[in-house]
Amino acid sequence: MTSRRIVSTEKTVLDKDDMSSQGPGQVPLDIVPGSNPPVPIISKTVISKLLAYTIAMIVAPLGAYYLTLNNVYSGNNTFAGATAAVVANMVLIAYVIEALREDDADNKESKKNR
Repeated sequence: MTSRRIVSTEKTVLDKDDMSSQGPGQVPLDIVPGSNPPVPIISKTVISKLLAYTIAMIVAPLGAYYLTLNNVYSGNNTFAGATAAVVANMVLIAYVIEALREDDADNKESKKNR
C-alpha cells in the first residue's frame, strides 16, 4: 500500500487555504487586526437578532402549543401540534425576511460608498 508523505517544505491544505488565495469574485471578510488566528468581525446587532430569533424559535411554538392545547382545541394534541408548527414557520419566515432586509440595506450602503 502506498501513501503520500508530506514534505516539510510543501504547504499543507490548511496552509494553502489563506486569504491571499481568494478568487477575483470573492470579497474578503472584515478581520480583527492583530488577532491570531484571524477572527471575523460580527456586529452586535447581528448577534442580538440571532439570539432573539433563537429564543423566539423555542418559546413561541411551545407557548402556542400549550396555550391552544386546552384553551382552543380542548385537549386535541394534533391541532395544537399543527398550530405550534405554523408558529415555528412564522418565526422562520420572519427571520428570513429580516435577513433579506439587512442584506438589502448593506447593498445600498456599499453602492453609496462607491
